[in-house]
Amino acid sequence: ARGIQHTAVRQAHRKYEPNFHDKYGNLVLLGGAAVFTAVWGYVVTQLGIEWGFSPVGRITPREWRE
Repeated sequence: ARGIQHTAVRQAHRKYEPNFHDKYGNLVLLGGAAVFTAVWGYVVTQLGIEWGFSPVGRITPREWRE
């Protein structure tokens, strides 16, 4: 227990150094948002997906096989 207390005191008096997230966090977040937007923009505009969620008129019943 005494060792843990010494470690905690040493870390409490240490100068704060910015870590990776402090330095690059916002840049990584913006980069991810840009890639997300670009990929979904391509999917929505270029792939020719029919965006209709209602199956009415598209699905026709097949004859039963006997």
